[in-house]
Amino acid sequence: MMIYGHGMGAGGWVLLSLVGLAVAILLVLAVVAAVRPLAWPHQMPSPDGAGRTVDAERLLADRFARGDIDADEYEQRLRILRAARP
Repeated sequence: MMIYGHGMGAGGWVLLSLVGLAVAILLVLAVVAAVRPLAWPHQMPSPDGAGRTVDAERLLADRFARGDIDADEYEQRLRILRAARP
């Protein structure tokens, strides 16, 4: 005769552990998603697209710094980027 016949058994404990792990992972992801925009606001895209111009200027400056483009090409492209800014 079994005294403790209404327990979860081994399968129940495994399932309970997996659900607990999934909930913990979801909580961590939710905290990261909530804190990330506050900690790194410069990485968030701007709604009006102005951030794209700044990113393009940064990319252009990086290319100039690496020597991929010369000073004349850098200045010409920078003027074009800034003229296209809304």
